[in-house]
Amino acid sequence: MSFRIQPTPPARPNRCQLFGPGSRPAIFEKMAGSAADVINLDLEDSVSPDDKPEARKNIIQAIGDIDWGNKHLSVRINGLDTPYWYRDVIDLIEQAGDRLDQIMIPKVGCAADIYAVDALVTAAEAARGREKRIALEVIIETAAGIAHVEEIAAASPRLQAMSLGAADFAASMGMQTTGIGGTQENYYMLHEGRKHWSDPWHWAQTAIVAACRTHGVLPVDGPFGDFSDDEGFRAQARRSATLGMVGKWAIHPKQVALSNEVFTPSEEAVHEARAILEAMEHAKQSGQGAAVYKGRLVDLASIRQAEVIVKQSEMIAD
Repeated sequence: MSFRIQPTPPARPNRCQLFGPGSRPAIFEKMAGSAADVINLDLEDSVSPDDKPEARKNIIQAIGDIDWGNKHLSVRINGLDTPYWYRDVIDLIEQAGDRLDQIMIPKVGCAADIYAVDALVTAAEAARGREKRIALEVIIETAAGIAHVEEIAAASPRLQAMSLGAADFAASMGMQTTGIGGTQENYYMLHEGRKHWSDPWHWAQTAIVAACRTHGVLPVDGPFGDFSDDEGFRAQARRSATLGMVGKWAIHPKQVALSNEVFTPSEEAVHEARAILEAMEHAKQSGQGAAVYKGRLVDLASIRQAEVIVKQSEMIAD
């Protein structure tokens, strides 16, 4: 093991982040009643410039008026290159009340972007006398963001989560695709005349997971644009979960159940993880450093893998 201790990410479910535009307050009650762990009320891409002031007011009122239960309540502010973001932050902190849990920052390109928002949030919290500290989530959706992903992950103790925004990321990288996540028909290997599809998002997801796990931040997969393709969503989510991501965005209510399904450990997986832990505990009591479970070696690395599954299950159950 390294002398560097790997921090533990926040202990809260983050299987699904449901998005809704601030310009459509009629859907807020339905979002609150959904099974999503995180609610993201949006002031950025889904809201036209003319509607942004009214959307901000809608969100501020809804945060105080609606019963959000135990959901992690987040607002995506406008980008730092716009004239809207500072007013988003100030009005949210001064007017929205203590129920607001998090501010999501889009298109982050370097650690200085986090410092800017953190400084403004800190000053606004102090001026208001707010005791509950607002968390931050960032979206990696530019070439600069992925190039500086580790410094971004380490930029602030407020930072709890990091998402991949596939569409803007693809545009920033100059990728030849108009899809939002999922498969890309021209990204394949040719072997003996047969196409073998590959995943164009894999390397960016892996970089995000590594940076997040190093600094105790939750890695989250972003949107899957075709909400008519349930199996495509599941496939993308399974790949993300396999890489170590803890959840995925839902841009349509029907995607909430799909995301929760994939990112909730199955009963079989939890049962096997507990059995592995029991086998190792029995081996330790017998003075052995490893055990055999179903014909395969179980050692300390296996224990850590099993503990991840059991902890995920217990956290969701709570």
